[in-house]
Amino acid sequence: MGTTATFTIGELSRRTGLPVKTIRFYSDEGLLPPTERTDAGYRLYDAAAMARLELVRTLRELGLGLADVSAALSQPTTVGELATRHVEALDEQIRRLRLRRAVLRAVAKRNSELEEVNLMNRLASMSDEERKQLVDEFWDEMVAGLDIDQEFYRRMRSGKPELSDDPSPEQLEAWIEFAELVQDPDFRAVIRRMSETQAQQIKDGDFQQPADAWRTHWNEWMARAQEAVDAGESPTSEAGQTLAADIAAASARPEQDAASAGFRRELADRFASSGDARAERYWQLLAIINDWSPVATTQPAVGFMIAALRG
Repeated sequence: MGTTATFTIGELSRRTGLPVKTIRFYSDEGLLPPTERTDAGYRLYDAAAMARLELVRTLRELGLGLADVSAALSQPTTVGELATRHVEALDEQIRRLRLRRAVLRAVAKRNSELEEVNLMNRLASMSDEERKQLVDEFWDEMVAGLDIDQEFYRRMRSGKPELSDDPSPEQLEAWIEFAELVQDPDFRAVIRRMSETQAQQIKDGDFQQPADAWRTHWNEWMARAQEAVDAGESPTSEAGQTLAADIAAASARPEQDAASAGFRRELADRFASSGDARAERYWQLLAIINDWSPVATTQPAVGFMIAALRG
């Protein structure tokens, strides 16, 4: 039976590329116990020790302290088990490198200042739980103290960013943009005003009829508006004004005149206040992050409806 191959610290250094001083330090710290010693007291290491050394290096490159590395290696393991744990550690290292790459890409695109670079790095490194908490806190602030349509806002806050274990660069960049968006004071002010407007409409009894009509007919109206846009129709054309009349008729309460120019302008203002492009971008970014079907822009169609109502 052949003897197990062993290596001196110098041989380990040549095989792994690690300095002799570093290997000796790990050995002195108990992270790399020698397999045996020569009669002269020199330390020798076998293949399992070499695998252990590679894992120590990876864990250290991931930023773990000596105590954490020691804890990770505390259980006796075979070469195969060490290799498995090494693969897991490398997977984590790859994930972190991808996060850094996404941040650096965003930095390059925006020519960011140092403060923004630090912010983006923190955003990219957040856990799934922290990402969901960020969204919950956003919507909590948007509706705090307001009597709003609970079902509507339940749908709004139900979409949570959930990055996969192996996200694409585009998903990581979308997450960074999304996190910045929900923390942007101007965007928060826009959504808060929308919430306050809805609460006032509910208080005035001027919310339910338009809301029900929009839920029922919105997709149909959007399709008609987009068809008109694609055909090059003017909002004041017959198609545009017929659509405006249908929107007004479905949205008006019994005591309101659907043909009134004033009523139609009020509807146009509602469309405009709820059709901010950044609100649409919110859902487009979520779709990229969560690998949903792409969210096409509705801005041309909404703009057509607004102009038709005002026409």
